[in-house]
Amino acid sequence: MDAFVARHRSAVTAVLSGFDRLVFRGTLLPLVRPRGMYSFLTRAGVRLLDFKKYVEKTSERIKEASLAEATRLGRPVRYLESSRINKEDLVRRILAEDPVEEGLICAFRVVEPCMSFEYHLSSDRRERGLRLRPRKCLHVYKYYLHRTFGLLGARLQTWFPFNVQIWINGREWLAWDLRKRGREDFLRQDNCFTRLGDPKLAQRLMDRQLTLDWPRALGGVARTLNPLHDKVFAPWPQDYYWSVYQSEWATDLLFRDPASLARVYPALVRHATLHFQSPDVMRFLGRKPHGNFTGELVSSFKQRAEGVRVKHWVHGNSIKMYDKAGSVLRIETTIANPADFKVFRPLHDRPTGRFAWRPMRKGVADLHRRAQVSQRSNENYLDALATVDDLTPLQEILDAVSRPTFYRGRRLRALRIGYAEDLDLLRVVSRGEFATAGFRNRDLRPLLYPRQVDAQPERARQLAARLGRHLRLLRAHGLIRKLPKSHRYRLTDKGHQLAAALFAARRANLKQLLAMAA
Repeated sequence: MDAFVARHRSAVTAVLSGFDRLVFRGTLLPLVRPRGMYSFLTRAGVRLLDFKKYVEKTSERIKEASLAEATRLGRPVRYLESSRINKEDLVRRILAEDPVEEGLICAFRVVEPCMSFEYHLSSDRRERGLRLRPRKCLHVYKYYLHRTFGLLGARLQTWFPFNVQIWINGREWLAWDLRKRGREDFLRQDNCFTRLGDPKLAQRLMDRQLTLDWPRALGGVARTLNPLHDKVFAPWPQDYYWSVYQSEWATDLLFRDPASLARVYPALVRHATLHFQSPDVMRFLGRKPHGNFTGELVSSFKQRAEGVRVKHWVHGNSIKMYDKAGSVLRIETTIANPADFKVFRPLHDRPTGRFAWRPMRKGVADLHRRAQVSQRSNENYLDALATVDDLTPLQEILDAVSRPTFYRGRRLRALRIGYAEDLDLLRVVSRGEFATAGFRNRDLRPLLYPRQVDAQPERARQLAARLGRHLRLLRAHGLIRKLPKSHRYRLTDKGHQLAAALFAARRANLKQLLAMAA
């Protein structure tokens, strides 16, 4: 990122990194399985034959208690006929018509799909009992101007197991913090800042968001959604387990004016769409991403209301670039499947045990690490874009890899830039989806050898060994580096520069090359 900022230092006035959209899910873990639900009913003294009456009565009590706050404060409560209605737009209209300084803005009642329990009757004892099944039930949405987060939305499933979802926006939170400090020296448009009077203060406040006691803060919001929680679960007290369903970490580069960004953005878009190849999925705005994507990998270029957007996606995680509000260049990493990343921790059931690099969890315990890898992804993406308008002569870039080199005492051949196999390897390792978690040998094999995906085990081992030798060649020339304590690799700055220069030159025609060389 430093290279990109240095290249555009005269036009960039500030850089701000932090969470944009965060979606949390609260789950009562003992109740996610029928056995746990049965244990709760036993402790509450409820017979299975009385299950339906009990849960209907409990659900009605919770609906009434949840909406009592809005009735007491005289805030709007509306029934929405469709879950597709844009609730945040409706909230902002209500807030404009009937403003509040702090506290509850409004509440909505919506019937939506959920997973809940039913008592299944059967003459066969093996089939009889509680079953967790898809169904529909009433959900209560409540929106607040929260004293900590600013604008906050929350949803309660009003049927067992009473799942909760809470979403906040890090930029909204920052604006709320700045105003509480009496700072009005900033301009904000939608969910980004176009001007910051004190960028260092803004970044410190964004960094401080990571130090919050998340279980306590989110638990407080959950209690306002369901004021009867402690009474309902008095026979078996329990708290919500909080996980991060979606996280968006954005790095904003604030340009001096729209014209300054407009001069460089078309070249960045062209570079990203032609050089980075990746799958495109829908934006994360309440729509669940599909982590089992097996379709064709493509790049996405789309014109949206907030700007021109380029997006790359793999395994439920994505990285995208777009121009916000005319003068803000935003690079944003979205993580919905954290298992592709690692965190240094003990086993979850042995907190005092041996630390090791283990898969990242969805729980809020790994939120700080999630921020680290997201920031790293944004920086890697900007480093790749720093090669745009690079004035290094092509001769110098190609000569560096066109001679043999030594790696761990062994002589390795030069990179053959006109050889199809070497070109395919460079093209694959520079794909956009590998900018987030890097790539492994097994990630590249289906892309380089698509006709041999279902090869016999012996042939698969031969292909893995062959690709391993090619990766060693790239490491020897300094084009990729291995991530510590993992089997993953990532392109270096030199690798980004070579791939960008080589493929740009191969796509250019003779007239273009002669004009640039003149």
